[in-house]
Amino acid sequence: MKVWGAKAQVSSDSAARDEGRQTAGEPAGEPVWDVVVVGAGPAGASAAHAAAAAGRRVLLLEKAELPRYKTCGGGIIGPSRDALPPGFELPLRDRVHAVTFSLNGKLTRTRRSKRMLFGLINRPEFDAGLVDVARAAGAEVRTGVTVSRVEQHGAAVPDRRTVAVVLGDGSTVLARAVVGADGSAGRIGAHVGVKLEQVDLGLEAEIPVPATVAEDWAGRVLVDWGPMPGSYGWVFPKGDTLTVGVIAARGDGAGTKRYLEDFIGRLGLAGFEPKISSGHLTRCRTDDSPLSRGRVLVCGDAAGLLEPWTREGISFALRSGRLAGEWAVRIAEAQDAVDARRQALNYAFAIKAGLGVEMGVGRRMLALFERRPGLIHAAVTGFRPAWRAFARITSGSTTLAEIVRTHPVARRTLAGIDRPGTSGA
Repeated sequence: MKVWGAKAQVSSDSAARDEGRQTAGEPAGEPVWDVVVVGAGPAGASAAHAAAAAGRRVLLLEKAELPRYKTCGGGIIGPSRDALPPGFELPLRDRVHAVTFSLNGKLTRTRRSKRMLFGLINRPEFDAGLVDVARAAGAEVRTGVTVSRVEQHGAAVPDRRTVAVVLGDGSTVLARAVVGADGSAGRIGAHVGVKLEQVDLGLEAEIPVPATVAEDWAGRVLVDWGPMPGSYGWVFPKGDTLTVGVIAARGDGAGTKRYLEDFIGRLGLAGFEPKISSGHLTRCRTDDSPLSRGRVLVCGDAAGLLEPWTREGISFALRSGRLAGEWAVRIAEAQDAVDARRQALNYAFAIKAGLGVEMGVGRRMLALFERRPGLIHAAVTGFRPAWRAFARITSGSTTLAEIVRTHPVARRTLAGIDRPGTSGA
């Protein structure tokens, strides 16, 4: 069996660090990585950066070649900016100061803000930049590598402190801790036993437009509350290209496709040929879904972590990835299963106390939105406190959970959907 350890062609500083961290009992000729991260999206790159910045030997594995396309609106809200690695420069394509809201193409109204609400990026540039930062912190990156499975017992595992990551070519990478960030349909989530409930289908088109059209959209996005329960569409400008997409609960793919076609048509964009048309499933975890198994953690989409109402996932990926990297370091240092389990439970607690609370509020907002989209539209376009709350959330000065906790009207509104017999009329 071929075993991959630290490559010889690392920098002299990294080599010295590796030599100094060779541990007693480590198999001869088979160096063990402190942390192996599977998946180089925002969650995986953040995990790799956090672990490498702590001075650990980190290997980041990615099945695709970078940069690679990802179906995503590319909105960077305040919590995402706050969770970026120090010194990371956002490759912004536009800065949003205005939002146009519509209710299935009607009752259109634009609200504006003096300060930037959020930024827009192209995911290939953004993801590749995060990987570069992780590499600069000391992580080794290998692309074009497929992971078949992970093993924590058996012939491939030399001791109880080691995890074997088995690759598609049959070779094995050994680690003291593994972080799974390989998406909601990835191998690591399956190993951990992640349980997913809410599944949505997002469809998106990248549409090049003339300068006159691009000018009209500069600094402004469109959010359209859609015709199907819980659905909405968006237009995000990125220079000479508009990212136009819709999302709805999985189960009516034809209806979701029809919504996108109608949406593009009434925007007057049907005559422009999309550069890319793509689709993607988003999946939210159940409340009781595990976040670890032994020395293996999951984060980002692999853990089913995203905001249920808006399906925003970048901030959840960045924040959970950073936490996973920090706790993976502690698990790597654990001398026995009891200590490793304690650290994994601490990671789960940190996720649930922060992102878990936000997801809980997001689920209730989605339930309200599914029943009363007109109420949401009326509030955000005609009720100044609601618009201010939206602006504060996107800019990062507060969270939806904090607003519900501190504002009686918001708390009573969401409490109403929990009462038996509450009507959606």
